[in-house]
Amino acid sequence: MRVLLTPDVAPRTGTVILRPGNDLLWMFRGRVVISMEPEYLKSVPSGRLHDSEQPLLDDPDLHLFWHHPRVISAAGGERALELYVADLDCCQFVADEYHHHHHTTLKTDHGYLCLCYSHDNNFRDVHVPEQLHAVARQNTAEFVIRKVVLDLSLPAGHLLSMPELCWWALTKGITDLIPEVPGRRLFKMPPAKELRGTMKESDIVGYDDSAAAVMERTAEEAKQVLRLNIDPESPESFMLKPKRRRWVNEKYTRWVKSQPCICCSKPADDPHHIIGHGQGGTGTKAHDIFVIPLCRSHHDELHRDPAAFESKYGSQLLLVLRILDHAFAVGVIGTDKK
Repeated sequence: MRVLLTPDVAPRTGTVILRPGNDLLWMFRGRVVISMEPEYLKSVPSGRLHDSEQPLLDDPDLHLFWHHPRVISAAGGERALELYVADLDCCQFVADEYHHHHHTTLKTDHGYLCLCYSHDNNFRDVHVPEQLHAVARQNTAEFVIRKVVLDLSLPAGHLLSMPELCWWALTKGITDLIPEVPGRRLFKMPPAKELRGTMKESDIVGYDDSAAAVMERTAEEAKQVLRLNIDPESPESFMLKPKRRRWVNEKYTRWVKSQPCICCSKPADDPHHIIGHGQGGTGTKAHDIFVIPLCRSHHDELHRDPAAFESKYGSQLLLVLRILDHAFAVGVIGTDKK
């Protein structure tokens, strides 16, 4: 349980008075943890906060974002949301009464609930109390945050920040759904001015200065390291015995070299081109796309005995797949839009 309260300080007596209200007095029967108000809670009214420690859940300006159909679709869709709620495997209706030992999901206008069979029968096709609507909304928000953390390869339990959420939205093409207020706060932009009355033609701004527009322009400037251009009618593809052309891209190999060693996570020294598996022989050096980041120690170990290396760390093909998956997931490799 977490609450946000405004203290009444009496400096002469060295005391602080808090007024939580009758419904929250029970929290103060024992010791409590006190912390400073973080920046993201400046605009949040006093009262109870979400039990989850995810800071973005407390931002009221993001409530509509979590529940937008395009956001849910980007996070895996309604079916994935329903499965996430089903995995909670507990009745989310808090009451001192009988709970059946089997659970199911109930769809509401605000998301999904996990309920026992008893309470599912009570609320299905009838009025659902507001407290359960609030739980359904939180389930949806936590589902999206969990998916964002997974997509960005962040550790479980990571406290998601606004910049990380915006980066995920960028990779999913939904930056236009980021609300204006937190977007302006992220880019340290002043609050939007409300236009009233008539304006001079010289005062009309010739470009969109909203936070979403700034985000789109920033994304346009931050091009991918590698953009793929598919040619389905390559001349060589029509030849019986085409001459092999090795694909070279120094920009991509530099990025791979900047990644941590795939074996020990220490700084990599080399982008290793895979050997064996039909690659690495005379005139068959692997394409620059088939590279993995290795420190000097593991690079030397691989070349000394590739079979022993692969038995210890896994097939080079699997390691290449991991790097490519990461490169696609974080936007290093994208599609050519030209």
